[in-house]
Amino acid sequence: MEGHEERLSTSDVAATSVERSVDDDQRFEREEAAERDETATRDETAEVGSLLPQEDEADLRSRWEEIQTRFVDDPRRAVEDADALVAGVMQSLAEGFAQAREQLEGQWSRGEDVSTEELRVALQRYRSFFQRLLSA
Repeated sequence: MEGHEERLSTSDVAATSVERSVDDDQRFEREEAAERDETATRDETAEVGSLLPQEDEADLRSRWEEIQTRFVDDPRRAVEDADALVAGVMQSLAEGFAQAREQLEGQWSRGEDVSTEELRVALQRYRSFFQRLLSA
């Protein structure tokens, strides 16, 4: 969740998810490959229901509390900041799912076998996220 310097809104996330090109996804994958490999290793040992690294969750909760505290003094800015925070989380989640999918597709395109266990974990992660979306 670092790099929250540029202001992102939920409208931006909705637009970019439709407009994102394959080239952008491939460029993102190359740039983030080392970081994602490290995250994937941690994620393999983490509970399937965890969608973000624990340190990101702590930072996000802290930022949310700060936004709520500022609401009394500047409600409009607090709502704008809440929108930006939610947009950033949505973008991070979408990028994480896209990267995981691209990794599996890359293995398939190279003719590599993907274990049933890897596919089971991927499907469980999708299911967990989907259920959370529907219950929210």
